[in-house]
Amino acid sequence: MPKMKTKSSAKKRFKLTASGKIKRKHAFKSHILTKKSTKQKRNLTKSGLVHRNDVANIKQQLCIR
Repeated sequence: MPKMKTKSSAKKRFKLTASGKIKRKHAFKSHILTKKSTKQKRNLTKSGLVHRNDVANIKQQLCIR
């Protein structure tokens, strides 16, 4: 049986931390930024963690057990 391929979109969007959690970036920071407040844009810059309900699905896409 051939090796499992990693989903290219997932490997571009998610990174694994040293403790095994999955890091992600926030959405809504690419364009139409004039109507968003400075505070909102600053907070969207920071990275977040993937919710525990989505972890199994993303690990499957990244071919991580």
